Amino acid sequence: MIGWAWAALALYGFWLLSAFGLRTLIQRRRTGDSGFRGLSGTPGSASWWAGVLFVVALLGAVAAPAATLAGLPVLIDDIPAVYGIGAAIAMLGVAGTLTAQQAMGASWRVGVDHAERTALVSDGPFAHIRNPIFTTMAVTGLGLTLMVPNVLALACLAALIIAVELQVRVVEEPYLRAVHGPTYLHYAATAGRFVPGIGRERTSRKDAGLQS
Repeated sequence: MIGWAWAALALYGFWLLSAFGLRTLIQRRRTGDSGFRGLSGTPGSASWWAGVLFVVALLGAVAAPAATLAGLPVLIDDIPAVYGIGAAIAMLGVAGTLTAQQAMGASWRVGVDHAERTALVSDGPFAHIRNPIFTTMAVTGLGLTLMVPNVLALACLAALIIAVELQVRVVEEPYLRAVHGPTYLHYAATAGRFVPGIGRERTSRKDAGLQS
């Protein structure tokens, strides 16, 4: 189990440096802007909790394997197949995250600035899923949890899922509706929220008329 904990730390470190460190450098070089907007909402609000839970999940992804290295037992013991499947899932999630970030181009952001208007990305992986970065982050989190399945890892995975749901439903979707109006509603009616075909928005005849 010790080896799997070290592998989880290494894989997570690679994901963190690539998805945030390298991506930020690329974004700044291309646009002059890091893309980071930080927490939104007043303390205690749903949007604020989304940001806080994201931070908890990110820190927890380090703490969970570190805790196992320090002696915290895993919930699924001595089943290497589970840990190996977790590693494969995590690597798939890492690759998917980087691919989705690349597809966003100059519109990539961490957080939302309500005074800002960015282009609506609806091609590549975004043609089928409106939030592929969040989907692949959750896939990565699931894989890392299976690699080191202790109670801390499970709690952090739960924090990540709740954070994603809050960020998308409370922060990003209302922002995109306000900024892009019928264009976003038309797009959201064709692409699923987190997986293809599921969570598509329903557009009214009025919305359809505005779109046409």
